[in-house]
Amino acid sequence: MVISFASTLPIPPGMQRQRTVYRLTLVKAWNVEEMLSYSELIAIGQPDFIEVKGVTYCGESSASTLTMANVPWHQEVVSFVQRLADMLPQYEIACEHEHSNCLLIAHTKFKVEGEWWTWIDYDRFQELVEAHDEQNGGLQSFSALDYMAKTPRWAHFGAQEQGFDPAETRFQRRSNKAKNISGC
Repeated sequence: MVISFASTLPIPPGMQRQRTVYRLTLVKAWNVEEMLSYSELIAIGQPDFIEVKGVTYCGESSASTLTMANVPWHQEVVSFVQRLADMLPQYEIACEHEHSNCLLIAHTKFKVEGEWWTWIDYDRFQELVEAHDEQNGGLQSFSALDYMAKTPRWAHFGAQEQGFDPAETRFQRRSNKAKNISGC
């Protein structure tokens, strides 16, 4: 089971209510069947977000026995995430990034009037940090809900773009199957 936590640094007083994320890396034939264990850890920690990503194969290494066979297809990651989200009553699948083989499960407190607000308003966050530092000796508190930003439609789970920003240029490799390499 591979889990990483967003931060291990001590959290200053008044800032304990910031965004938390669990990151799960799925490795086919290693941890994709750990559904109950994952749901139990999530229930204990109650993170704001759970990011689930299929492992990325980076080539042979003496430090790892992973092969391309351990990399789950995107649809396998989607299936895992759907089953996991079904076990978590306060969470739903919010976002997808097919190109990164990644999905985001979010706590429903980030769903406002049926719309996801999983992004960060960085300008607002900086304003809140400055106010926190200046007021009452750092006692001015704020939470993740105070600087959330609306998630663009193209990033929503199930969107046609599958998380790829339509304002960007996407280059897709063509299959070499049709390429004539016979030299004729």
